[in-house]
Amino acid sequence: MGPLGRETWAQRLGTFRASPSAFMAGPEGEDLGRDLLSDLRSEKLSEPMKVALLALCLEYPAQLWPDAPAAEAAATSLLDTLVLLPPRPSALRRPLLLAATTALAAGGALSPASGASRRLLPLLLGLASGRDLGRSFGPASEQRPLQATAWECLRELESCRPGLLGGCLGLLRALLGREGPVQPLSLLLALALRNALVIQARAGAGLQGLLTAGDSSMEGGPWNWTLAEEGDVHLQPQAPSWPAAEEGECGLAALELSPEEARELRATVAQLLDASYLLTPVAQAQLLWLLGWALRGLRGQPPVLFKPQLVRLLGTAQLTLLHAMLALKAAFGEALFTAQDEALLLRRLTLAAQHPALPLPTHLFYLHCLLNFPENWPLGPTGEEAAPLLLGSQLCRGLLPSLLHEPMALLARLHLLCLLCMEEEEKEEKGQDQSPRHYLEELLAGLRQRAALDSGPRALATLCFQASYLVAHCLAGQPVVLTPLTQGLAQLYRTRPALAPHFVDLLDRVGPELQEPLRVALRQEVVSRPGREEALRWHLLMLARVADGDAQSATLNFLWAAATHCTDWGLQQALLRVCRALLRAGVREGLVDLLQALARQLEDPDGQDHARLYYILLAHLAGPKLGVALGPSLAAPALASSLVAENQGFAAALMVQEAPAPVRLSVGPRRAEGPVPVLQLQVEVLEPVYSLELRFRVEKQLYAPLRAVHVPCLCPGRPTRPLLLPLQPRRPAPARLAVRALYSTPSGLTCHAHLPPLLVTFADLFLPFPQPPEGAQLDFFEELWDSCLPKGAESRLWCPLGPEGLEALVSRHLEPFVVVAQPSVSYLVAIRLPPDSRLLLRLEAPQADGVPVALRTDDWAVLPLAGDYLRGLSAAG
Repeated sequence: MGPLGRETWAQRLGTFRASPSAFMAGPEGEDLGRDLLSDLRSEKLSEPMKVALLALCLEYPAQLWPDAPAAEAAATSLLDTLVLLPPRPSALRRPLLLAATTALAAGGALSPASGASRRLLPLLLGLASGRDLGRSFGPASEQRPLQATAWECLRELESCRPGLLGGCLGLLRALLGREGPVQPLSLLLALALRNALVIQARAGAGLQGLLTAGDSSMEGGPWNWTLAEEGDVHLQPQAPSWPAAEEGECGLAALELSPEEARELRATVAQLLDASYLLTPVAQAQLLWLLGWALRGLRGQPPVLFKPQLVRLLGTAQLTLLHAMLALKAAFGEALFTAQDEALLLRRLTLAAQHPALPLPTHLFYLHCLLNFPENWPLGPTGEEAAPLLLGSQLCRGLLPSLLHEPMALLARLHLLCLLCMEEEEKEEKGQDQSPRHYLEELLAGLRQRAALDSGPRALATLCFQASYLVAHCLAGQPVVLTPLTQGLAQLYRTRPALAPHFVDLLDRVGPELQEPLRVALRQEVVSRPGREEALRWHLLMLARVADGDAQSATLNFLWAAATHCTDWGLQQALLRVCRALLRAGVREGLVDLLQALARQLEDPDGQDHARLYYILLAHLAGPKLGVALGPSLAAPALASSLVAENQGFAAALMVQEAPAPVRLSVGPRRAEGPVPVLQLQVEVLEPVYSLELRFRVEKQLYAPLRAVHVPCLCPGRPTRPLLLPLQPRRPAPARLAVRALYSTPSGLTCHAHLPPLLVTFADLFLPFPQPPEGAQLDFFEELWDSCLPKGAESRLWCPLGPEGLEALVSRHLEPFVVVAQPSVSYLVAIRLPPDSRLLLRLEAPQADGVPVALRTDDWAVLPLAGDYLRGLSAAG
């Protein structure tokens, strides 16, 4: 097939981007990667179209080359295409370098055994360092862009395989002082340095001259695959959120540096910091985080190296640099930032957050920095929210929330106000400024007034409840704040009952400090007001959430009065949901009469059945069982009937549910006695199990149906007697038993579980013949021996012996079936196989490595089973 045209490729690329997975699963998906690599060399396609194809390689490498061999082949083809480009300027060189790097990294093909890796890595380093290999690769006008691209590719490879460039640290240091792109080289050196420090710390070794090794260390290849293998853990190069990431068990404190290595490390960090002003703000922020992360855990490495940068950073207007500076403060604290620095930084953040022309995201960023400010000497336990000590109410006067602010800004300012309320005592003296707590109460009152407007937008009500939740979360331990908040919310419900869904959601999310008093207040508001048509459904919705065993009389009186107004299906279901809540709360007196009246009074059959079901449950089930029956169900399918949909818990309590098996079953020692073979089963449980019934089913119907085994109670850790399972084979053959357990849990549910199948071996079917009279054993055996022919079968085989010899083998496996024993000479063995077969063995005098065995049986189908059994005796021990 020849090269595809531009229109065909444009159509294929459009179809692929619309749904990559569907395209790859279709008929053209298998050939897409091969056609792409082939047409990159075609002269019929223009360079813009080839660039579009390479862009696809960069965006979807995993779909195009899903495994390492495919990625290796793709990278090799891309490198071949790169080499074959003519020496004139071309827009394909940089995309080809990026595509080859992406294919190796994304496909997991980057390794010392990869031919493409051995070609790509020297090429990248040559281009980046400006050696002869790089200068002869493409025209001079492309050298600098290619150099920057090569640095980016190397940084990507170091990110994917941490430690890969550990052997190039000395070379990278030397190149940093030369002419060339500073930003990609600085970021690569910082990343490689950080990865090498982490890997060497985990290995308990020093830097081993990595910072001073130059070109002389590149013999045999510049790539440190040993470090890359040790550093295959994923090390995130991006800056984390505050506080800085923990080093974990293998921290950098374990790294032992010699004085010379410590000096070289400080010199490297200083060299990177001195050139950092040439980088973009985002690159500077990443560089500062990488170096700060590397030095944070090192012993004997003072952070004073960063001090010259603070003079420049404390006055920056770049948010990324400000964030990086705060990350350094979180990492080093008072070792790098003085109290004056901290005060200056707090004042800068506070004043910047008050600027009226700030965009909303920037404003929220400054507020976030204030809320999470890393103090030098924070008070209280780690992780506890608190306002910075130097951030007083006077400094934050311009950051107090107002009803005119945007919702997100208001909530962030409210969060800061709550932290100030936690720190500042209320000022009771007259003439003093209003305290933060009074301001907070007035703000919440204003939010509730706006939310109470019937014609107000829904966003105002949402903002009011968000603010209430934030206050309850931050000031949970201050009743002086929660009490007026509770009263205000109750007044809001009285004014606008349509906000009942918001109240239910708030009750589900807040802690018990607000939840309990608010629940009581809302219940009093509901039951003290007569039901009206438009508000009744909201009252019932709220009462279904707040009803409990308290104030039963008032609640039932409200329900009796509301029942006369519940004329449609929705109101009836809401009323029955309140009855359900009272049932779960243990209310009985008075509820029985109400349910009986509802079963007669409600016009809808669904409501009547619902009320009748609750009445039956209340009359016949005790408290614990009733709680299980009305509890939430694990599965709640969408059903049309509310009776079924709302009683999934009751259905679950009455139905047998499938559950993970809490029972472990195994086959114990054999019992060679009785008229039929019997399996001894050992049973263990992981949790208490009651009324256990084990059901067995024989695959392929080799045996007659087996009876179930019953156990009244099993508890973990208690010894149990073996369970006996009689077998009734229809022919003597091994089988698999499918096992199913049916049991009751302590919570009253009935469950079933499928257990792993049990294997019945050929030896499990062995039974002895009746004991012949004394002195007649030989005649008895010979009579059995002769009776097997002519209808049976006879065979001879060699039975290997273990180091213990014949006597030990017979004693361990065949002793119950021995009829005549002449130790060291011969054994005559008679085995009865149900239903009506026999197996006779003559074990003759043992030899060096085995014993000859003659066997007869009246059932020729037994021969292969007997042969396999005898040959496996020595291996069974």
